[in-house]
Amino acid sequence: MVDADRRMISPSFVEEALDCLRRAGKPTTPLLASLELPPVVENPISAESYGALWLAVAAEVDDEFFGMGERPMRRGSFTLLCHCVLHAKTLDQALRRALRFLGVVLEDPTGELVIGDGLAEIVLTDKGNARSAFAYRTYWILLHGITCWLVGRRIPIRRVDFRCSEPLEGADYRLFFGAPVQFSQPVSRLVFDRAVLKLPIARTEQALKQFLRGAPANILVRYRYDAGLAAAVRERLRQQAPAAWSGFDDLAVQMHMSPSTLRHRLQAEGHSYAGIKDEIRRDRAIEMLLSSATSVGEIAAQLGYSEPSAFHRAFRKWTTKSPAAFRRQTAVSGSEQDRNSVQG
Repeated sequence: MVDADRRMISPSFVEEALDCLRRAGKPTTPLLASLELPPVVENPISAESYGALWLAVAAEVDDEFFGMGERPMRRGSFTLLCHCVLHAKTLDQALRRALRFLGVVLEDPTGELVIGDGLAEIVLTDKGNARSAFAYRTYWILLHGITCWLVGRRIPIRRVDFRCSEPLEGADYRLFFGAPVQFSQPVSRLVFDRAVLKLPIARTEQALKQFLRGAPANILVRYRYDAGLAAAVRERLRQQAPAAWSGFDDLAVQMHMSPSTLRHRLQAEGHSYAGIKDEIRRDRAIEMLLSSATSVGEIAAQLGYSEPSAFHRAFRKWTTKSPAAFRRQTAVSGSEQDRNSVQG
C-alpha cells in the first residue's frame, strides 16, 4: 500500500520488480544490499530507492520493462523514447510517437490512442493471455510520466481498466492512480480528458537532460495523484459532504493564501477547484452506483446536484454513459464473471 508519505512506494511493487530477477535465475539479496535495502523489503521505500532499484534490475537483465514485454526494453530505451517525443508540437503528436516507439521496442503489448466523446483512451492489447497488473502499471507509469513532463503538468486520469484479474494488492493500484480502477476488463485502458491532447510541447534538450537525471524516481512522485497542493485540497473536500464545500475564496482563506495564489498554484499542477470537485463527485457517484442500491436521484442529491438531470449530464461527461446504463453494464459484467468462475 502507498504510505501516508506520498514519496513512499509499496513493498508489493518492490516484490514485483524483484520477480524479474527471479525469473532470470538471478539472486535478489546482493542487489538489494548494494542499494542498502534489507533482504526482504517489508516496509514502504522512498521513490528514490525504488527508482534506483528499477535501474539496478534493468542493468542486471538489460530490460527497462522488467522482462514483461514480448521483447526486452533494452537499457537506454527510455532515454531514446524521450528524445523521440521531445520535439512534438502537441501532446497528441507526442503520445502517438511514444506509442509507436513502445510498440516497436516491446512488440507486445501494443498501445493505441482512441478518441471519443470528450475522452481519450490509451488502449493496450496483448497477443495472448493477459499480463500482470504490474506490467500494465509499469507501461502507464512510463507513458503518463513522460507526457506529464512534456506539458509541465499532471494529466488527470479518469479511469484505469486492467485486463487481468485483481491482484491481492488491488488497493495499492487504486491509491496509486487515484481514479476508478477496474480489473478483469476486456482490454487494459487508461482514460483522460480529450482536451489535453491539444496542449503544446515546449521542452528543450537541456531540460530533458535534467529530467533524465532524476528518472525514473521523478515520474513516480511528481505526477502522482496524491502529490502537491491539489492533493491537500482534495483531502479537505473528501472529509465533507458536497453541500458543505466552501467557495473558492473561503477555501483560500482556510489554506492561508490569497485566492490568486491558490488559483495559480493549482493551475501550475494542472488542476482547478472546479475540476477537483468534479473528480470527487465522479468517484463518489461511481462508488455508490457499484456498491449500493441507492437510487440515481438520491445519489444526485447527496452529491449536491439540485436536479437529477444535472447529475445525468455530468455523469455522461465522465463516462459517456448514463448512471442507469453504467449500473446495468457493471451488473451484467459481474454476473458473467461469477458464471465463469463457477464454470472454471
